[in-house]
Amino acid sequence: MKDMMDSMTRKSVRILILTPEHTDYLWYVSLLRGCFEILPDTTWCPDLIDCDDLIRNTTFEVIVWDCALHGGSEVGFLQYLSVSGSGKPILALSAETESERTPEMLINGAADYLRKGGLDVWSLGRAVRCAWYADQVADSANGRLGCEVASGFINRDLFFDRLQQALLRAERSETQLALLHINLDDFRSVNESLGYQMGDQLMLKLAERLRQVLRRVDALMRIGGDEFAIIVERVEDSLDITQIIRKVVQALNDPVVVGGNSLEITASLGVATYPEAGDTSETLLRRANRAMFEAKLDTGTSYRFYNQQLHITAGRQLKLEADLRKALRGRELELYYQPRVDLVTEEVRGVECLLRWNHPDGTLVPPDEFIPAAERSGLIVPIGYWVIEQACERLREAAALGHPDLVFAVNLSFRQFHDRKMTETIFRIIYNANVDTSLLELELTESAMMHDPEYAQRCLRELNQLGISFALDDFGTGFSSLSNLQHLPISLVKIDKSFVQELGASGDAEHIIRAIISLAHSLQMSVVAEGVETEGQLEFLRQQHCDEVQGYYYARPMPWHQLIEFLEERNRLACLQQ
Repeated sequence: MKDMMDSMTRKSVRILILTPEHTDYLWYVSLLRGCFEILPDTTWCPDLIDCDDLIRNTTFEVIVWDCALHGGSEVGFLQYLSVSGSGKPILALSAETESERTPEMLINGAADYLRKGGLDVWSLGRAVRCAWYADQVADSANGRLGCEVASGFINRDLFFDRLQQALLRAERSETQLALLHINLDDFRSVNESLGYQMGDQLMLKLAERLRQVLRRVDALMRIGGDEFAIIVERVEDSLDITQIIRKVVQALNDPVVVGGNSLEITASLGVATYPEAGDTSETLLRRANRAMFEAKLDTGTSYRFYNQQLHITAGRQLKLEADLRKALRGRELELYYQPRVDLVTEEVRGVECLLRWNHPDGTLVPPDEFIPAAERSGLIVPIGYWVIEQACERLREAAALGHPDLVFAVNLSFRQFHDRKMTETIFRIIYNANVDTSLLELELTESAMMHDPEYAQRCLRELNQLGISFALDDFGTGFSSLSNLQHLPISLVKIDKSFVQELGASGDAEHIIRAIISLAHSLQMSVVAEGVETEGQLEFLRQQHCDEVQGYYYARPMPWHQLIEFLEERNRLACLQQ
């Protein structure tokens, strides 16, 4: 009878508990069951692979995260949870005091933080209950806002309250906030031709579409007959806002079917940021409104920032990403090849495939400019597969031209590991190309494996079974460790050019290079030094028994036809010397 009464008075809460230790899981469950206000429905997750699967395919109301479970970076894993968990509240636990960790945890997405040493029934139960209740209130508010959009009712007091609360959170966490003011162009003609009811239906459909492209933490409201406002919290920089704008513009540009009519609409967006554009609700809205009216001077769906510098920066990024999409479709991308030379035989053992963009305006866009844009927009994933296809095609051509043992190395972006069909796609490319997989080498950095180390390691093992080899790029610049190398199928390590270029000027660089070569050779790995430009650098690396080098001393990156000429010339000279 008591159990029945408990279940009637206590609120059932679905909780995902992330902790590597089963004893800790049992402890947390015991504390939660002692809380008289909630009835915990708990699921234990001790590893990263199951974590990703659970978050994507199961619904939880609160995530309790023991910070001991992470993929090498606590902050990185917390940010991943915040995004992948659809905004569900995250309660973080670790050994440090609240004063040490709370600010960092809250800024990066946690709803609350508790010290494990001070946990008891009351503190853990209170934290879970408060996180759950706040999320329920947010859901309820979003539900009310949705009804108001549907009915045409506009509650500006609720909007200003939400904006004020968001500003207080931004002030406490010392983060940025952006307010987007959206006004539909020529909305009056919709009301006049189809009626006010159809106009409200149009606003409802647009609200549903916008909600799908926004993060859960972003608040969407109707603040006028033809106006929306979006409150964007936890803004890191202008690039964050750029990504939101891109999604919003795309959602607004697609036709909307209302009452059997397909409507093409345009809108004007004004953007104001806290603290640059103001620190009060009224000031932010006024300045976002002013920026919106400036956007109306342009044709089509357009935007303006109240801050002119942010407007220029975001405009460049959006244009660059749009041009890059066209480049991928229009065959403007090209591979250049930089030879890797064996220090013992002086033979070219392989080439690194480097991406170049021949812009229609006649310029060659530097990789440092467009690769980050490709990674931010997600375009790097299809581009990466295109590069592998091109490398396989050139690998076949090289064999036909008399260079059958030339290794082709391709850089693999960290974003590639966000694609759950990565190994399947690469396998299909290789199978269709019918090439010797032992001559294909994928270069990756540690950041490529930080998002989900378990998944990344599984991908590498599967691809390695196909015969593909792996190189660890920029070794020594991050947090590489012996344990990382031991658990990965890596056969080659690349010394970053920053160390090579310090040779002769820094004794530390010499010590680091010696240590890298010694470590790699002890693990039966080869070593390639990048950025070799002088005879002195080359001689030092030869004395340290470095295996291969690449750099301007031998050759700059070059187009395919120049590479073939370079290889034939070296073969001719080698024959003359014999």
